[in-house]
Amino acid sequence: MSWQINRRALLSTLGLVPLMGLTPVRTQAQVVIVGGGFGGAIAARQLKRLMPEAEIILVEPNRTYTACPFSNLVVAGRRDMTAQTFSYETLDKEGVMLVHERAVDVNPDAQTVMLSDGIAIPYDRLILSPGVDMRWGALEGYDQAAAERLPHAWKAGAQTVLLRDQLNALEDGELVVMTVPPAPYRCPPGPYERASLIAHYLKTQKPRSKLLILDGKDSFSKMPLFQEAWAEHYPDHLEWRSASNDGRVSRVDAPAMTVSTDFEDIQAAVINVIPPQKAGAIADAAGVSDATGWCPIDPLTFESRLQPNIHVIGDATIAAPMPKSAFSANLQGKLCAMAIVQMLADQTPEPTVLANTCYSYTTPEEAVSIVGVYSNRNDQFSNVDGAGGLSPLAAPLSVRQAEARQAESWFKAVTAEAFG
Repeated sequence: MSWQINRRALLSTLGLVPLMGLTPVRTQAQVVIVGGGFGGAIAARQLKRLMPEAEIILVEPNRTYTACPFSNLVVAGRRDMTAQTFSYETLDKEGVMLVHERAVDVNPDAQTVMLSDGIAIPYDRLILSPGVDMRWGALEGYDQAAAERLPHAWKAGAQTVLLRDQLNALEDGELVVMTVPPAPYRCPPGPYERASLIAHYLKTQKPRSKLLILDGKDSFSKMPLFQEAWAEHYPDHLEWRSASNDGRVSRVDAPAMTVSTDFEDIQAAVINVIPPQKAGAIADAAGVSDATGWCPIDPLTFESRLQPNIHVIGDATIAAPMPKSAFSANLQGKLCAMAIVQMLADQTPEPTVLANTCYSYTTPEEAVSIVGVYSNRNDQFSNVDGAGGLSPLAAPLSVRQAEARQAESWFKAVTAEAFG
C-alpha cells in the first residue's frame, strides 16, 4: 500500500485506542484538569464519558480557546482569526464543571489546586495541561515588553494579530527577520511553515521585501521538504541561515529593531522572535518540572515522576521522540484519561502505540506532512522502527494540494473532538 493509505489507516485506528475495552466506571472521584487546550479539553470529555458519576472539573481562565494550528495562515493574511476560536459550551453541556479562573498553585500533599480568587479545589487525580511559557530573558533583550514590539506569536491570539498587522504595514522592500531557538519548543516545524507563508505573502504583496531566518539549529523537522518548496517558490524572498552559518541570535534590541548574531547586527522593519520555551508556570508551582523546565512523566499513565497523583500531558511533557504538537496533546489526553479510569478501578494500564501527524503549509494551497509512530513500552517513549515517514519529495502538485485538504480535515476533526 502507499504511504498515504497506510497513514490514513493508522490514524483512523488511533482514534479508537483510548476507548477500546473500557466501559463506564462508577466512582465519586474528583478529577481536576488545569488547562483547556487540545489535551486538557479532550481529557475532560473522555473522563466524563467514562466516569459519568465522577466530578470532572476543568480549570481554564479563558472562556474561549484560541488554537495555534492554522494560525500561521492568519499571520499571512489567508485566514480570519475568528476561525481559530472555540467555545467550551459542549463540555459544559456534557457535565464537565468549568471554572474560569487561573490556577496559581498546587499543594501535592493536601491534593488541592489554588485559584487566583483564593479558592482551593481538592482532587483525587490532577491533570496538568499547561502548554508552554516563554523563557523571558533567556535571549538577551527579549522580555514581555520587547514582545510587544518584536512579537513571538507562539501563543495564538493578540500576538498573532500583532505580527499580521506589522506585515501589513511593511513598506515594500523592507526586511523581515525571524529568529528560531534551539529545540525543544512547541511545534518543531512551525517556524518553517510560518516562514513559507510569510514568504508567500511577501512574494505576492511586497515583492521587493525578503524574509531572513536566523536559526539556532543546523537542521529541522521536514527540512528537505521545506527547502525543496523554498527553492521552487521563494528563491528571491526567503533566506535561511543555520547556526553554523552565523544564524544563532545572541541578543535583540527592541527599540532599535535589531537582532545580533556572533558577527553581525541586523536591523529589520518586522522581527518575529520565537524565544526559548518551558512548561507553563503551574508546572513549576506543582513541582512537576525539572531543571530542563519540562515535565518528566511515566509513559504509560502520564503521571509525574516527581509528584504522585498528578499527570501531565501536552507540550509541557518530556515525551521525546514524540513532539510537542496538538496531535500529540490530543492523543495524550485520551490515553491519560483512560489510564486514570483504569487506576481508579484498580486496573493496570498496558503499553500501547502512539502516533503524531503534523501538516505544514508551504503555500496557502499546498502542504507537506510527517508521521511518527511511538511505543511506550519499557518505561520509555521510543520510535517504532519502520513506521511513519515524510511526504515524498518531488511530488506532483496534486499530492501537495491533497495534503492541504487533509490538513483542513484533521483540524476540523481535532477541534470537534476537543470542543464539540
